[in-house]
Order: sequence, then C-alpha cells, then structure tokens
Amino acid sequence: MKNILLFVTPCLIWGSTWYVITFQVGEVDPLFSVSYRFALAGVLMLVICSIMKLNLKFTRKEHAFILLQGLLIFGFNYWLMYMSELYLTSGVVGLIFSLLVFFNMINSRIFLKTPFEKKVIFGGVLGIIGTAFIFQEDLSHFTFSDTKIMGLLMAIGGTIIASFGNITSARNQAAGIPVIQSNAFGMFYGAVAMFLVAIFSGKTPTFEMTLDYTLSLIYLTIFGSIIAFGSYLTLIGKIGASKAAYVSLVIPIIALTISTFLEGYTWTVISFSGAALIIIGNVIALRLSRKRKVEVAE
Repeated sequence: MKNILLFVTPCLIWGSTWYVITFQVGEVDPLFSVSYRFALAGVLMLVICSIMKLNLKFTRKEHAFILLQGLLIFGFNYWLMYMSELYLTSGVVGLIFSLLVFFNMINSRIFLKTPFEKKVIFGGVLGIIGTAFIFQEDLSHFTFSDTKIMGLLMAIGGTIIASFGNITSARNQAAGIPVIQSNAFGMFYGAVAMFLVAIFSGKTPTFEMTLDYTLSLIYLTIFGSIIAFGSYLTLIGKIGASKAAYVSLVIPIIALTISTFLEGYTWTVISFSGAALIIIGNVIALRLSRKRKVEVAE
C-alpha cells in the first residue's frame, strides 16, 4: 500500500506541475526559476531536518555523491529539458522523456547489477507507444532540421542525465544516505549550479513580483520538489529505478486530464487509446512487484 502511495503521489503532483509551470513563464529566465525553486526547497528541507534533529553530518565522500545526485536530478537535467523546449514541442519532449524507463533499466543493469525483467520491458514498450499516441498531433508536425536535431539531442541528454541521477539516488540510499537529507543538500547544490550557469551565460537575475508567479513558485517548491521528489526517490529505493520510472509514463495522462478542465483539451480516440496502453503497460510491469533490494556496485 505504501509503494502505491509513493507511486501515485509524484504522478498526481508532477501531472499538475505541467499546468502550474505555465505561470512561471514570463519575465524570469527559466534557469533562475529552477534555481529559486530548488534553493527554497533545499533550505526549507534543511530547516525541517534541523527541527526533527535528523543527521546532517556526512563524510566528504557522501557529500560528493549527494552533490552528484543534486547536479544530475536538480540541475543539468532541468537545464537541458528546458533548453530542448526552445526547439521542440512539449509533446515531443514528453515522448523522449518517457524513454527514462529504458535508460533506467540499462543503467540499473550496468551500475546496480539489477537483472532485466521481461514484463518491465514489455510494459515499457506499451507505455512509450501509448505516449506516442497521446502526443501524435505534435509528432505528426515534426520535421528534421538543424535546430530540431539540437533539441532532440538536448532532450535525450537531459533524460540520460535524469537516469544517472535516479541511479545515483538508488546508490546513495543503498549506502545508507537518507532520502530527506540527500534531497535537502542535493536540491541546494543543484540550485547553486543552475544559478551559476545562468550568470555565466550572461543572464541577469530577476524576480516577477506577481501573485501568479509567487504562488506557483511556492507550489513547485513544496509539492513539486519536496513532496514529489521525496516520494519518487524513496520509491526508487523500494522497487528499483526501472519500475519507478513508470511515473514518467503516467504524468502526461494526469496533465492532459487537468488540461481538459482548465485549458479545454479535447480527447480523441487515439489519445484515449494511448492512455489505455500506458495504464495496461503499468499494470503489466508493476503488478505483483516484489521489493528488490538495490546493491551498491563496487
């Protein structure tokens, strides 16, 4: 039951953030918005850890792996995915990010010695086909060009980096580093990295003093970062990175359901079929899953 809650929570929250993030688009450069979000989340979590008297003392080696997790999940992954959307539609980017399922399978096998499971592979194939169905309109207008190829490379690179971050989190948990503390420090490290990238790119820090921007930032900080990432990365430690990545397949369904009520999105037979394939793929891959202990690759 706990694993189900850990799976459903990031699906619902990240599905809603597709809409909430639209309130972040405007005067503030995306890199600064990301850095604000994770800096606030990191500091807030460190305060919570202090109040709860959780251990915040880690060795240099442990901090190095927490830093790696932060740079991969809360830093360069977001940077490349945001950059890719300058050249690609959100549908194409969403489809590419769904490949996280397979990147996690491969990287789990390489770094964590986790064996491949046929049902997980089959479920992943169904899920990605379903995602393609959902975004078929975006895909039908896709044409190759230098800028599109650049966008594809950025999106693929961002997804691979996210996968490495997932594996790093699994490794950290197996090494005894708690999710709450690793996320607290990791988010802060990622925020600092993105802020520096923005500064060295010649961008000027700004903040949009509007209710929409501020409230959306608070939502993304508390729900989209602290709660969702806490649930998702804990899920990785419990069922493995390969199965946890199925969250990325469910998110578009939640996002489009919300869009139906708030933005007038219209479902078609093809998009309904895509959603059905994603759900079937999840049931096949995750049904009767047993808790698999992740071993640290030496």
